[in-house]
Amino acid sequence: MQLKIMPAKKHLSAGSVPLILFLCQMIRALEVPLDPKLLEDLVQPPTITQQSPKDYIIDPRENIVIQCEAKGKPPPSFSWTRNGTHFDIDKDPLVTMKPGSGTLIINIMSEGKAETYEGVYQCTARNERGAAISNNIVVRPSRSPLWTKEKLEPITLRNGQSLVLPCRPPVGLPPAIIFWMDNSFQRLPQSERVSQGLNGDLYFSNVLPEDTREDYICYARFNHTQTIQQKQPISLKVISVDELNDTIAANLSDTEFYGAKSSKERPPTFLTPEGNASHKEELRGNVLSLECIAEGLPTPIIYWIKEDGTLPINRTFYRNFKKTLQIIHVSEEDSGNYQCIAKNALGAIHHTISVTIKAAPFWIMAPQNLVLSPGEDGTLICRANGNPKPRIDWLTNGVPIEIASDDPSRKIDGDTIIFSNVQERSSAVYQCNASNEYGYLLANAFVNVLAEPPRILTSANTLYQVIANRPALLDCAFFGSPLPTIEWFKGTKGSALHEDIYVLHENGTLEIPVAQKDSTGTYTCVARNKLGMAKNEVHLEIKDPTRIIKQPENAVVQRGSQVSFECKVKHDHSLIPSVLWLKDDGELPSDERFSVDKDHLVVTDVNDDDGGTYTCVANTTLDSVSASAELKVVAPPPTPAPVYDVPNPPFDLELTNQLDKSVQLTWTPGDDNNSPITTFIIEYEDAMHEAGLWHHQAEVSGTQTTAQLKLSPYVNYSFRVMAENSIGRSSPSEASEQYLTKAAEPDQNPMAVEGLGTEPDNLVITWKPLNGFESNGPGLQYKVSWRQKDGDDEWTSVVVANVSKYIVSGTPTFVPYLIKVQALNDVGFAPEPAVAMGHSGEDLPMVAPGNVRVSVVNSTLAEVHWDPVPLKSIRGHLQGYRIYYWKAQSSSKRSRRHIEKKILTFQGTKTHGMLPGLEPYSHYSLNVRVVNGKGEGPASPDRGFHTPEGVPSAPSSLKITNPTLDSLTLEWNPPSHPNGILTEYTLKYQPINSTHELGPLVDLKIPANKTRWILKNLNFSTRYKFYFYAQTSAGSGSQITEEAITTVDEGKTAGIPPDVGAGKVQAVNTKISNLAAAAAETYANISWEYEGPEHVKFYVEYGVAGSKEEWRKEIVNGSRSFFGLKGLMPGTAYKVRVGAEGDSGFVSSEDVFETGPAMASRQVDIATQGWFIGLMCAVALLILILLIVCFIRRNKGGKYPVKEKEDAHADPEIQPMKEDDGTFGEYSSDAEDHKPLKKGSRTPSDRTVKKEDSDDSLVDYGEGVNGQFNEDGSFIGQYSGKKEKEPAEGNESSEAPSPVNAMNSFV
Repeated sequence: MQLKIMPAKKHLSAGSVPLILFLCQMIRALEVPLDPKLLEDLVQPPTITQQSPKDYIIDPRENIVIQCEAKGKPPPSFSWTRNGTHFDIDKDPLVTMKPGSGTLIINIMSEGKAETYEGVYQCTARNERGAAISNNIVVRPSRSPLWTKEKLEPITLRNGQSLVLPCRPPVGLPPAIIFWMDNSFQRLPQSERVSQGLNGDLYFSNVLPEDTREDYICYARFNHTQTIQQKQPISLKVISVDELNDTIAANLSDTEFYGAKSSKERPPTFLTPEGNASHKEELRGNVLSLECIAEGLPTPIIYWIKEDGTLPINRTFYRNFKKTLQIIHVSEEDSGNYQCIAKNALGAIHHTISVTIKAAPFWIMAPQNLVLSPGEDGTLICRANGNPKPRIDWLTNGVPIEIASDDPSRKIDGDTIIFSNVQERSSAVYQCNASNEYGYLLANAFVNVLAEPPRILTSANTLYQVIANRPALLDCAFFGSPLPTIEWFKGTKGSALHEDIYVLHENGTLEIPVAQKDSTGTYTCVARNKLGMAKNEVHLEIKDPTRIIKQPENAVVQRGSQVSFECKVKHDHSLIPSVLWLKDDGELPSDERFSVDKDHLVVTDVNDDDGGTYTCVANTTLDSVSASAELKVVAPPPTPAPVYDVPNPPFDLELTNQLDKSVQLTWTPGDDNNSPITTFIIEYEDAMHEAGLWHHQAEVSGTQTTAQLKLSPYVNYSFRVMAENSIGRSSPSEASEQYLTKAAEPDQNPMAVEGLGTEPDNLVITWKPLNGFESNGPGLQYKVSWRQKDGDDEWTSVVVANVSKYIVSGTPTFVPYLIKVQALNDVGFAPEPAVAMGHSGEDLPMVAPGNVRVSVVNSTLAEVHWDPVPLKSIRGHLQGYRIYYWKAQSSSKRSRRHIEKKILTFQGTKTHGMLPGLEPYSHYSLNVRVVNGKGEGPASPDRGFHTPEGVPSAPSSLKITNPTLDSLTLEWNPPSHPNGILTEYTLKYQPINSTHELGPLVDLKIPANKTRWILKNLNFSTRYKFYFYAQTSAGSGSQITEEAITTVDEGKTAGIPPDVGAGKVQAVNTKISNLAAAAAETYANISWEYEGPEHVKFYVEYGVAGSKEEWRKEIVNGSRSFFGLKGLMPGTAYKVRVGAEGDSGFVSSEDVFETGPAMASRQVDIATQGWFIGLMCAVALLILILLIVCFIRRNKGGKYPVKEKEDAHADPEIQPMKEDDGTFGEYSSDAEDHKPLKKGSRTPSDRTVKKEDSDDSLVDYGEGVNGQFNEDGSFIGQYSGKKEKEPAEGNESSEAPSPVNAMNSFV
């Protein structure tokens, strides 16, 4: 069909006019055409055109956009419900609606949280003709939770056992994608033996030694938030038979477990699923995934079948090495029993999975929009199916139809609504909801009652041009309500056209099946209904067809000659033709040899590329015709080009001049294939020792055809030759005849001779044996000789077979030996071998290190020194020294408890080391042991030491309760790590106004035994920020902050923001505390305490104090809580802080330390001088005697003279304290005849200390809060007096600066 409109008359083409299909069935329903001019005049109920998905998962880091677009006339207005109630967006400043749309935009990027807007949303679009509703849009923020903490023990298995490594990812939204990688982020290889299951676990049908690794890591990728969470690495060790035997032989007797074997071969068993049968449900249209993973040895293979049926060919896929069966687009016919079969050489098992296909509702016939005229009848049909069968519910304008206003023209019959004698008031939007337990479908369909006279939408006076003898289609697009009838007329006075010659289509189009010249003329379309009539005229012209009256002819021409193709065209005189030439259905080559005139195509100087099919195409605006011809180019056959290739292999190999250690080889070269031979390569085969393996022998110039070859004794030689040119190397020639050389004595000895004992009384001599080629003759053996290095013994020798090891028994422990191994055969001995050095076996060291000394550097660091043990007592290779240390006694609790011992190893001959990460105010014990290749020696006597007090951690909790108009009650728990005796608490607070500006800071000291405090005289309806920390004699600890507001004055509640509530608290907990620095001349040891999630990567930042230079950053290896800074300048003050990387990042408060002054290299460290150590020991002994006397007097009821001073100057702030309830606990010595002291009592309400309750209390022995404890726990407040706090030295921890003070500097 060709349909054309003349461009000159500016008419629309027929293709641009919309063809409107009107449904004329039992019910005469209209569809409103999408014509812009028509839509401007017609009213229409709302129609939802775009909406967000039912299950809408949002990114919590971006603004929330909930779509709702609708059309209608007049334009609809929009409203929303949230969780079934009206959602007033005007009351929420973060929520806006897009202009001219119902789309909601919730701005959570500036403030607010996505979780606040989680819920079920529904949009309603309404105008005067009805209301359409959206689906229930469930808005949920995506979640990518962290893995729960767990301690993963290393796994050790025997070779061949099965294994399942669990992943158990955190439950996220949407679910995570699981994959296994190593710590280098490389995916772990998977196979039929090792594969990942659908649940994310990693299954091993049987383990092999190469599975041993320490970094099996399960990763969970949450695509919605582009985050990846990592599980703790799992360590797996697979022990082979040899390793297991060696381990067992070293630890057990022969009868206990010696000679372990690998796991026996076994038939398959299923790792998943369990049992012989299971059940699986899947929804229609989804992907059905069935999984079977089996273990066994050898690795089983999985097969799948469907009982009583076949697997669908085009929808079945196998995944995960056939362990997973997937069927896409499942339907009810896929229900049934599926069987997976696991099979290996020892047997087979099967598992039956019963599959049931359920179905969420799906449409059979969704309701369609109805356009009716007043008085007409119609129906809305809503048919859906599912499993179980869905329930059908009707709504009108968003309201259940049962409670909607009654409409006499409407009758409900199940899934059908029948309309009769509708009126304009019957216009409405109806909703059909089909639902079952697996989901629902919601469809909007409107009933629009219109009374419209006929309108013809086709442009007037459209001109149609058609080629004769082809169909002609004349359009008459129309609209009206009731549905108009269409009639066509030809000419001004013609009668109506009938369907005997013409075809009248329901959309108004008139079709002339075969248009002739007499079909030319004017045609009139008339549309009528009871409200009026409309008509339109169109014009039809019939044109002569285009023809090729002289077609191009096939041609055969010589290369270099000329060819011409002719193409003459005849066409309608009113049409303008164009002629186009094609070559092989493409454009002609862009070459001046091709020329086109009116009727001809000429090609000059024809070459081979010009051959092909040439086509003449004649086009007009209405039709197109073509004709083709074939061109063949004939030429003499070309001269063949020379062939360049690798040489042909040499041939005729011959051996001459055959001597004991040489032979002459000759050969004949093959064809060089036009590239000269540059090299001949000669190879040999030893048929006696290494049959089939060829070795390089020699290379000679490409001009030679003979070669003199050197030979070795006792080798059965064959030779072959290859030729090489610039193209490559030829194939090998045929092998020469064999030539066996005579045997001779070996000319070399074994290499890699070593002597190493495996037991205290043996020496194992090993070497790398000679190969057969190196043996030079039959009967290869070895003469093994040895003697002690430092003795005068003669060499002891033994001749052994062709082995690689000999064990000398009964040797003394760890004695140096001289060793040599000489080769020999039936002909004779090899030359004298070189002498190697070895040692007999090691034994455990005999002596413990002596003179162990401990120097406490600061509250978390100590240095240990010891004297080295005599070398003879080590009885082996010195590996180093090992320190065992443990917290033996708490200075605050005065009670012993068992704690796991920690170990530090110092390599080589080092005789001192640092113990980092100690707990402040604690008693530690340690011992030192020497280590050799056999193990540890005896421990030195335990040496105890005390760590001094440190600053405490933050209070465990801080709660602010009972807000009133002018007061707040603070309740707290003491620090979990007091690191000493708490002296007091400091509370700082300040008001915060509505613009988040901070007011003046109030500082308040609170006794250490308090856990509750009431703040009074506060301002009503005011937010306060609180900073709270504890103190010991070492300084202030980390602070905890809270915010709360006093209650609101009833007359001023309107001024409070909606997110502010009385007593609302926001906790800010510091995670890194007790930052301390121990400095020397050019280095400093930094230590800290950390509370929070495990496996945090720390970094240390430092810089010169008071300078403006950027912080220098050092990464801490692992999760250690200490780090050494090197390369510092002597005598310089530095600032330092510690931080954590990653999502949980935070930074500690700063500390300042000063390095020691530069000292001359000859300066002597006083701490290492003997006289100083002796003096300190004498002072310690005197203090110990004094303490014993004090405790004896105390147990006899005596008191220190400071008692009278205490009674005379009572300090109301001093209160007895115990770690938990604020009072000192009992203290008793180890001797049975010492009686415990009385417990101190709390200070009474009058803030005085009762004498009768504190006679034996430690209140008697101190001066106020400045009383201190010595390192051994004794109280020394009486003798120290009150002292001001000294500035922190380089080897002491200093008080962390308070963020409150830093904040005040800007006020």
